[in-house]
Amino acid sequence: MKEIIQEVLAFRDERDWKKYHNEKDLAISISLEANELLENFQWKTSKEALAESKENIKEEVADILIYLIQLADKMEINLEEEVSRKMIKNAEKYPVNRKGEAVK
Repeated sequence: MKEIIQEVLAFRDERDWKKYHNEKDLAISISLEANELLENFQWKTSKEALAESKENIKEEVADILIYLIQLADKMEINLEEEVSRKMIKNAEKYPVNRKGEAVK
């Protein structure tokens, strides 16, 4: 993960784009890219969407991660630490002994 983060931030910095990035616009960009991801699935089954649009889906997922990395950098959020913390909370909320139950 560290290599990907460094690659994304280096790409941004080589183009001097950081000065244009603020939290609001990066959050909006994440949402827009997530909606572009959703478009691949609209009015299709998952199987149909993957058969027709898997390459585009992969690109949209990558776009979401790229913007997320930039937002985390702007906000000084360590993604690895925060994901680990969230997984601990998730494990408490959804214990293994309840596996298979519907999530509400």
